[in-house]
Amino acid sequence: MIEGVLTGFTVAVTAERRRNEMAALLERRGARVISAPAITIIPLIDDEALHAATAACIGLEPHIVVATTGFGFRGWLEAAEGWGLAEALRVSLSNARIIARGPKPCGAIRAAGLTEDWAAKTEASEEVLERLLAEGVAGRRIVVQEHGEPQTEFVRALRTAGAAVVEVPVYRWAMPPDVAPVKRLTEQVAAGQIDAVTFTSAPAVKAFLQIAEESRADVATAFGCGTLAACVGPVTAAPLIERGIPVVMPERYRLGALIKTVADELPSRALRLHVAGTILEVRGHAALIDGATHALAPAAMAILSALASRPGAVVSKDQLAMALPRGNDGHAVDVAVARLRAALGSGKHIETVIKRGYRLRIDEAA
Repeated sequence: MIEGVLTGFTVAVTAERRRNEMAALLERRGARVISAPAITIIPLIDDEALHAATAACIGLEPHIVVATTGFGFRGWLEAAEGWGLAEALRVSLSNARIIARGPKPCGAIRAAGLTEDWAAKTEASEEVLERLLAEGVAGRRIVVQEHGEPQTEFVRALRTAGAAVVEVPVYRWAMPPDVAPVKRLTEQVAAGQIDAVTFTSAPAVKAFLQIAEESRADVATAFGCGTLAACVGPVTAAPLIERGIPVVMPERYRLGALIKTVADELPSRALRLHVAGTILEVRGHAALIDGATHALAPAAMAILSALASRPGAVVSKDQLAMALPRGNDGHAVDVAVARLRAALGSGKHIETVIKRGYRLRIDEAA
């Protein structure tokens, strides 16, 4: 059963496109979802540069067309249709070798009644460039559909090798109109309140890191200490890896596979203890006792996490007070422990050690 596998975990979605689909998939699995798109996509359907590039493509009669994204390729054809250039563009494309940067543009190519000549397995521009340069591009006329930002190095390499290149800017990435949700997310990640952050594009990763830096939120430490950075593939993961941030990614670079990776990874990281004759599992904002979910308030969760980090050991009130979200004194700890016991439905899991503090009643090994 997939339902409930992510119960007790908080997962952030940074994608703009398909964010509702991602949120629904995660919520179906029991996760608490925070949506904070790190970038926005601005279509350039009425843009003069796109119109000029489309006309140039038709007149150029290209030998090779590089399709980088399904979204962009479809948008290009839709824009051409609005200008009355769809048929001429389709003829131009059908006479060229179409190179796809992965399966997604392949779908858009086929939907347009065209056929790709080859698709990169890694979905990386580097693989496409390596293949083209190995084949030789001197004297070739190549059209490159951009994907949110200029392909500067890619295009320069082709031109250096002797190709004539036309760049097609179909859309561009930009910061969201309101960065407050992303800023708040970076602060939550830095505070250890998020169990996993999902990324589906490298520009979203870069924007997230930039906003975190501007707000002085130390997300790198959080990712290194337990918060899961889940990326749809290696292209998306690259900006995180460059900073030494550990990432996980699926073998197949698809949204569904990304969700499955999160659903497999987070429960495997949860702390499981045998306490007072039960199996206690500590998750992000909930505890599971023999599989039953017990939602916890932040203070109660902080107390349980502090006790679980030292299973069976006595943790003093001063140490527990330091673990509370806003700190406080011994009385605040007593109140939080009382509420924790109530939320767990029993006082048997937590033992009071008079004048010393509290501890979990860890079962002795058989």
